[in-house]
Amino acid sequence: MSTLKLDTIASRDGTESTDVTNVINGSAKAWVNFNGTGTVAINESFNVGSITDIAVGRYEVNFTNAFADINYVCVTGINHNSSSGGSNNYNRSAVSNAGTTSKAYYNTYGSNNSTLYDVPVNQLAVFR
Repeated sequence: MSTLKLDTIASRDGTESTDVTNVINGSAKAWVNFNGTGTVAINESFNVGSITDIAVGRYEVNFTNAFADINYVCVTGINHNSSSGGSNNYNRSAVSNAGTTSKAYYNTYGSNNSTLYDVPVNQLAVFR
């Protein structure tokens, strides 16, 4: 395998450039968009091998390649399509419990912020 070592990356015309460190440290090291209702299924992902449905509104996101430590940051999001049925007003998703080097835990809540709900579209991005 060859190794390419660079200090900066530039656009083809040279008008824009950035330090390689920005690309390495600023890119998501894992992300997933998944269906959290019915049979849980990954829609698209990077470095996520599977989703485990733990309970209503509780999921385990399993990384394909483990991290060196647990000092990563997770950013979450949800999208509820009201035409998909149900009257729940989903408004919060969060990473819960201590993650491990190989998985992160993800919860989705309703409008009262205490009841867990399954949500049709879930998003999680992991930065390290």
